[in-house]
Amino acid sequence: MFGSAFGGPGPLLLLLLALGIDALFGDWLDRILPDPAGLARRFCNAADVRLNRAERGRSAQVFRGALVVLALVLIAAAAGLLVEWIGSIGRGWMVELLALLCGLRGRAAWTRIRAVRRALESGGVVAGQEAIQSLTRRHVYGLDEHGIARAAVEAAARAFDRKLVAPVFGYALLGVPGLFVWTAMDGADAALGSPGVRHGRFGSTAATLDDALNALPARLAGLLLALAAPFIGTAKAGSALRSLGRDARKHPSLNMGWPIAAMAGALGLALGGPHRDGGVVITENWIGDGRARVTPADIGRALALSAVASLLLVGLVALLLWGVAGI
Repeated sequence: MFGSAFGGPGPLLLLLLALGIDALFGDWLDRILPDPAGLARRFCNAADVRLNRAERGRSAQVFRGALVVLALVLIAAAAGLLVEWIGSIGRGWMVELLALLCGLRGRAAWTRIRAVRRALESGGVVAGQEAIQSLTRRHVYGLDEHGIARAAVEAAARAFDRKLVAPVFGYALLGVPGLFVWTAMDGADAALGSPGVRHGRFGSTAATLDDALNALPARLAGLLLALAAPFIGTAKAGSALRSLGRDARKHPSLNMGWPIAAMAGALGLALGGPHRDGGVVITENWIGDGRARVTPADIGRALALSAVASLLLVGLVALLLWGVAGI
């Protein structure tokens, strides 16, 4: 696993290299490398416009949505196999490294969440609402300063799972096809997975497959966030673990409750909770038993916690590499 049969680095060593590059230059690379999740989201949005008709029956909507997801998965898997075939030829491992850098978006997501803190601190609520808009499914113009900060802390927990842990897990398990299938489903879930009248049927396959693929990574992300807590000032690992056991299943999502509960418990916060969507109050459970008046400083603590958890993830990959090399 240190090197391939053709003299290039092996998959786990490539993964470590990609994690290091993403940590240092990921926000810059985000501007020049294609985002597979973004491409999948555009694919699904186009399919949604053409195929999702409200007048069709339930079975037809579910079937058409399933076909879109099947086509997306096949395209992603085929692209991954092609990259691996190129990677087996001469210096083709560089193409595989680029594929990894396309799929790992941890630093880019971290930078966007940091921008929310800076917007709140420099521009107040209006600037914060604009900055958080792409990071949450909530109606942002109904959020006050504390609601924006809560959404940003939740986004940090989600991003650690979906933009870092899950793609690492997919690649370590199934190589580039696993990485591309995960990123494709990340985009499909963003486009079609939200509950509601329009996507409740057409997007049901996307949401279900996303839940299945993210089941183990989300739990690993929650555990890593809890283990990172002792390295962050007043954060507490014990509280994070208690919150995981008590509140992880309270979240509307099957998986997102795990990293969010760990984040809430570690930082002594209460996340989730009721929020307004236009003139309607959406009732959601509170996750964590700390304070709900989250501040911009708490966004910084959440980012620090996710950064340390990312280092633990790198250590886990290095340990796996050492274990495989020692066999």
